[in-house]
Amino acid sequence: MRLKATLATLLAATILSTASMAQAETLRLLTWGSYAPDELVKKFEAENPDIKVEVTFSNNEEMIAKLRATGGAGFDLAQPSHDRIYAAQLEYDIYKALDLSKINTDAMEKSLLDGVKANTTIDGGVYAVPHQWGTSGLMADKSKAPDLKSWSDLCDPKYKGKTSMRLKRTILLGTAFAMGHDPFAAYSDLDKYQSILDEVVDKLIVCKDNIKAYWKGGDDLSAMMLSGEIVGSETWDSTAYKLYAENPNIVFVPPTTGALAWIDTFAIPRKGKADDAAYKWINFVLQPENVTIMSGSTGAIAAVKGGLDLLPADKKAAVNASFTPADIDNLKFFANIPPGVEDMEGKALEKIKASTGG
Repeated sequence: MRLKATLATLLAATILSTASMAQAETLRLLTWGSYAPDELVKKFEAENPDIKVEVTFSNNEEMIAKLRATGGAGFDLAQPSHDRIYAAQLEYDIYKALDLSKINTDAMEKSLLDGVKANTTIDGGVYAVPHQWGTSGLMADKSKAPDLKSWSDLCDPKYKGKTSMRLKRTILLGTAFAMGHDPFAAYSDLDKYQSILDEVVDKLIVCKDNIKAYWKGGDDLSAMMLSGEIVGSETWDSTAYKLYAENPNIVFVPPTTGALAWIDTFAIPRKGKADDAAYKWINFVLQPENVTIMSGSTGAIAAVKGGLDLLPADKKAAVNASFTPADIDNLKFFANIPPGVEDMEGKALEKIKASTGG
């Protein structure tokens, strides 16, 4: 009888375990590399044993392409930058409005929350909230290039063969600002914007002889900076912060015209199947102890109150070595991208690549 009871108990436990596994929900996360560190994924799954996190790393262009191809299916939470939501939603209808009552927005930095809401509100619905923010600008080895402060300095003959850049839209925008234009203001007049792009293309083609190599990822850029092959480059601030820990002469330099600022967000795809799990993940990564882990992985600042203070110590030191309050006030936040602009920028970049072999 005891053996039968034991077998019955084991059978019942197996049935319950199998039923629990069958009921487990999968949170399909479409995000940037480093935005779902293993430590946090395991911690979230431990706190939510009924949810399994499935991560796909991507970038803005790929996120939109994947969701456009499926009409907003295949993922439950996406993390596009704040300027890539409004037009994509109007054109492709790939997201659903958020239920803000399910998100701990009180934890978020009000100015960043308000800015993202303003950029992503359509017909009264809010389609995104902020997660992490950072900037694109310049990186310099101050022991070798103490005067590198402008986007145009990457093309200064005194640094010939010692600078780098990435052939993406950021360098187009930065160069436009350095030439005295406001590319974001020109978005409302695409003919004017095209004329700005034409000037920028000419400038960057002439600049090709100054460039040691065009970087394509953070690893190759880091290798060139640490080896001394280059003394300055266009970069993400997070890459510069990581290198600062290895060589304090390498710092992020906000350009004189202002660093370009981005905010990566949380947005829920239109045909997502795990909304409740998505909201749980959002609130989970807003918790202070998890903010520090996340920022240690991304190198970016969380869009929460006191986000700078929640950075790991080495990242905080790097930020303080790079930014003054005036630099923060001078940030140029990416504007919403109107339909057609990305095609224009893509053609401009192709012209530069054709000339440079980049």
